[in-house]
Amino acid sequence: MNFPFFIAKRIYSDQGDRHKVSRPAVRIATLGVAIGLAVMLITVSVVLGFKHTIRDKVVGFGSHIQVQNLLNFSTLSNNPVTINDSLIKVMSRIEGVSHVERYALTQGILKTDDDFLGVVFKGVAQEYDLSFLGQHLVEGEMPQFCDTASSNRLLLSKMIADKLRLKAGDRVYAYFVDENVRARRFTVSGIYQTNMTRFDESLCFTDLYTVTKLNNWQPGLCSGAEIRVSNFDQLATTADAFIDKINRQSDEYNNTYSTQTIYESYPQVFNWLELLDINVWIILALMVAVAGFTMISGLLIIILERTQMIGVLKAIGARNKTIRRTFLWFSVFIISQGLLLGNAIGLGLILIQKWTGIVRLDPQTYYVSEAPVEVNIPLFVALNVATLLICVFVLIAPSYLISHIHPAKSMRYE
Repeated sequence: MNFPFFIAKRIYSDQGDRHKVSRPAVRIATLGVAIGLAVMLITVSVVLGFKHTIRDKVVGFGSHIQVQNLLNFSTLSNNPVTINDSLIKVMSRIEGVSHVERYALTQGILKTDDDFLGVVFKGVAQEYDLSFLGQHLVEGEMPQFCDTASSNRLLLSKMIADKLRLKAGDRVYAYFVDENVRARRFTVSGIYQTNMTRFDESLCFTDLYTVTKLNNWQPGLCSGAEIRVSNFDQLATTADAFIDKINRQSDEYNNTYSTQTIYESYPQVFNWLELLDINVWIILALMVAVAGFTMISGLLIIILERTQMIGVLKAIGARNKTIRRTFLWFSVFIISQGLLLGNAIGLGLILIQKWTGIVRLDPQTYYVSEAPVEVNIPLFVALNVATLLICVFVLIAPSYLISHIHPAKSMRYE
């Protein structure tokens, strides 16, 4: 049998000295590890949930990869490009692509009897994936969009609807200004709310046919195509394949294709999300430091209280290395109990928030109405293992105090 492990287990399970100093020290050390791990689990869960929620919302509006006219990346004008069935098939066959959809953009003014507002009309067709907008639909119903006829239906954000005092079923006039002023009357089919201000304040959806007609574009022309990938982690690889097969190619109107990823389309959003990682590392470092310091304090108290026992062990021939291992095993028992308690506290609070959304946030500031959480089991296991290893590692140096304890003097130690 492993002698240090056996002795450490006997010491840890000894309940005969619960009024001595070591018992409060053990409880404090256990609580320090538990609180540190619980805070780390909650921090990682909330940051991951927040990052992925915001990322999914941005992707919901702009997809993972966009194919556009090369001129759109150097000018502010809305230059069309041909997206026909053959090109869609080519893009769909690229490894990693799960869906391809066309879109067209134009600008106009929505006007009611009391107010008006400039908005961006995004025309989409029947292949457009409406699942994201459907998840955030708060009023009305999702319209059926088309590329061959106009239904004159609009899907508005709640922010736009509130500004213009519109609700589902209302009719509203839209004005489009180029060489002449043209008017169209739309019916508000549905209202969505994503709390992403930069999109909700100006973007509405209608038929692809309507927008291409308003832009006076030839059949087959549109603003571009949006591509969704099956694995977000492989986005860079799929984007490289698009660069090889699509970029710098020309359509029948000599428009040049070019691509960009969602990172390139909205760099400010993703740079901001990456800054959150710095906060996570700071919190993790602080919590590990708290757990480590409480364990060091507890171990030193336990060693001092067990001085006579250490002296006896040395007197019967135990080496310093064996005794150090004994107290390190003792520390592992304390840390393990703290990890169990920390997991219970941390995961409990995470699941409560996930199921109830009890912690609310200001959507105008945080883009979400409740604190999002994500349960990532592999990462949580890694946090537990890292906490255990780091805490044991920082205890190695304090354990060398044992080597300075002499058997003869320890017999008289009180």
